[in-house]
Amino acid sequence: MRISQILSKKGSGVITVCAASTVRSLLATLDEWNIGAVVVIDEGGALAGIVSERDVVRRLHSGGADILDGPVGRIMTPIVHTCSPGDEIEGLRETMTEHRVRHLPVLDDGALVGIISIGDVVKSAIDELETEREHLVRYIQH
Repeated sequence: MRISQILSKKGSGVITVCAASTVRSLLATLDEWNIGAVVVIDEGGALAGIVSERDVVRRLHSGGADILDGPVGRIMTPIVHTCSPGDEIEGLRETMTEHRVRHLPVLDDGALVGIISIGDVVKSAIDELETEREHLVRYIQH
Protein backbone atom coordinates (compact mmCIF):
# COMPACT_ATOMS: atom_id res chain seq x y z
CA MET A 1 0.00 0.00 0.00
CA ARG A 2 1.23 3.47 -0.86
CA ILE A 3 1.12 6.63 1.26
CA SER A 4 -1.20 8.25 -1.30
CA GLN A 5 -3.81 5.56 -0.59
CA ILE A 6 -3.77 6.35 3.13
CA LEU A 7 -4.03 10.08 2.44
CA SER A 8 -6.97 9.53 0.12
CA LYS A 9 -8.85 7.87 3.01
CA LYS A 10 -7.82 10.12 5.90
CA GLY A 11 -7.43 13.38 4.04
CA SER A 12 -4.45 15.58 3.41
CA GLY A 13 -5.06 18.32 5.97
CA VAL A 14 -2.05 19.18 8.08
CA ILE A 15 -2.06 21.39 11.15
CA THR A 16 0.97 23.67 11.18
CA VAL A 17 2.44 26.34 13.44
CA CYS A 18 5.04 28.99 12.71
CA ALA A 19 8.45 28.61 14.28
CA ALA A 20 7.96 32.04 15.88
CA SER A 21 4.69 31.01 17.61
CA THR A 22 4.87 30.58 21.36
CA VAL A 23 4.93 27.17 22.97
CA ARG A 24 1.81 28.23 24.85
CA SER A 25 -0.06 28.74 21.55
CA LEU A 26 1.32 25.41 20.32
CA LEU A 27 -0.25 23.70 23.33
CA ALA A 28 -3.59 25.37 22.56
CA THR A 29 -3.35 24.05 18.97
CA LEU A 30 -2.55 20.51 20.13
CA ASP A 31 -5.52 20.64 22.50
CA GLU A 32 -7.91 22.20 20.00
CA TRP A 33 -7.23 19.58 17.33
CA ASN A 34 -6.65 16.68 19.78
CA ILE A 35 -3.34 15.81 18.12
CA GLY A 36 0.10 14.89 19.41
CA ALA A 37 2.36 16.73 16.97
CA VAL A 38 2.37 19.56 14.46
CA VAL A 39 4.54 20.49 11.54
CA VAL A 40 6.51 23.70 12.05
CA ILE A 41 6.84 26.06 9.11
CA ASP A 42 9.06 29.08 8.55
CA GLU A 43 7.90 32.54 7.43
CA GLY A 44 7.85 31.38 3.81
CA GLY A 45 5.68 28.37 4.58
CA ALA A 46 8.49 25.83 4.12
CA LEU A 47 9.01 22.88 6.44
CA ALA A 48 11.20 24.00 9.35
CA GLY A 49 10.69 21.16 11.82
CA ILE A 50 8.20 19.14 13.81
CA VAL A 51 7.17 19.45 17.44
CA SER A 52 5.33 16.95 19.62
CA GLU A 53 3.91 16.72 23.09
CA ARG A 54 7.03 14.76 23.98
CA ASP A 55 9.24 17.69 22.92
CA VAL A 56 7.25 20.05 25.15
CA VAL A 57 7.44 17.75 28.17
CA ARG A 58 11.19 17.23 27.82
CA ARG A 59 11.86 20.96 27.47
CA LEU A 60 9.57 21.75 30.43
CA HIS A 61 11.58 19.32 32.50
CA SER A 62 14.94 20.78 31.51
CA GLY A 63 14.02 24.45 31.10
CA GLY A 64 11.04 25.04 33.34
CA ALA A 65 7.83 26.92 32.63
CA ASP A 66 9.72 29.84 31.03
CA ILE A 67 9.75 27.90 27.75
CA LEU A 68 5.97 28.39 27.44
CA ASP A 69 6.41 32.01 26.34
CA GLY A 70 9.35 31.21 24.08
CA PRO A 71 9.18 30.33 20.38
CA VAL A 72 8.32 26.88 19.12
CA GLY A 73 11.48 27.04 17.02
CA ARG A 74 13.53 26.66 20.19
CA ILE A 75 11.99 23.30 21.14
CA MET A 76 11.13 21.75 17.76
CA THR A 77 13.01 18.92 16.13
CA PRO A 78 14.65 20.60 13.14
CA ILE A 79 15.73 17.45 11.32
CA VAL A 80 12.53 15.88 10.05
CA HIS A 81 12.13 12.47 8.48
CA THR A 82 9.63 12.75 5.63
CA CYS A 83 8.02 10.57 3.02
CA SER A 84 6.34 11.06 -0.34
CA PRO A 85 2.91 9.98 -1.63
CA GLY A 86 4.48 7.27 -3.79
CA ASP A 87 6.34 5.60 -0.91
CA GLU A 88 5.26 2.18 0.30
CA ILE A 89 3.85 1.93 3.81
CA GLU A 90 6.25 -0.91 4.65
CA GLY A 91 9.19 1.47 4.36
CA LEU A 92 7.50 3.83 6.82
CA ARG A 93 7.22 1.10 9.42
CA GLU A 94 10.97 0.65 9.25
CA THR A 95 11.71 4.40 9.29
CA MET A 96 9.42 5.06 12.24
CA THR A 97 10.84 2.16 14.23
CA GLU A 98 14.48 2.87 13.41
CA HIS A 99 14.29 6.60 14.14
CA ARG A 100 11.71 6.36 16.92
CA VAL A 101 9.34 8.87 15.33
CA ARG A 102 5.56 8.80 15.40
CA HIS A 103 4.73 11.35 12.70
CA LEU A 104 6.10 11.81 9.19
CA PRO A 105 5.20 14.81 7.03
CA VAL A 106 4.39 13.85 3.45
CA LEU A 107 6.12 16.02 0.85
CA ASP A 108 5.42 16.08 -2.87
CA ASP A 109 8.08 18.05 -4.77
CA GLY A 110 8.87 19.91 -1.55
CA ALA A 111 5.24 20.84 -0.83
CA LEU A 112 3.57 19.61 2.35
CA VAL A 113 0.64 17.43 1.25
CA GLY A 114 -0.16 15.43 4.39
CA ILE A 115 1.09 13.76 7.53
CA ILE A 116 1.22 10.10 8.45
CA SER A 117 1.11 8.98 12.07
CA ILE A 118 2.05 5.67 13.63
CA GLY A 119 -1.70 5.15 14.10
CA ASP A 120 -2.20 5.41 10.34
CA VAL A 121 0.55 2.86 9.78
CA VAL A 122 -0.94 0.44 12.30
CA LYS A 123 -4.44 0.90 10.85
CA SER A 124 -3.16 0.14 7.36
CA ALA A 125 -1.50 -3.06 8.61
CA ILE A 126 -4.71 -4.16 10.32
CA ASP A 127 -6.73 -3.36 7.18
CA GLU A 128 -4.33 -5.42 5.05
CA LEU A 129 -4.56 -8.37 7.45
CA GLU A 130 -8.36 -8.15 7.49
CA THR A 131 -8.48 -8.15 3.69
CA GLU A 132 -6.16 -11.16 3.55
CA ARG A 133 -8.29 -12.99 6.11
CA GLU A 134 -11.45 -12.32 4.11
CA HIS A 135 -9.83 -13.66 0.93
CA LEU A 136 -8.64 -16.78 2.72
CA VAL A 137 -12.07 -17.42 4.23
CA ARG A 138 -13.72 -17.05 0.79
CA TYR A 139 -11.10 -19.33 -0.77
CA ILE A 140 -11.61 -22.03 1.87
CA GLN A 141 -15.40 -21.84 1.66
CA HIS A 142 -15.45 -22.29 -2.12
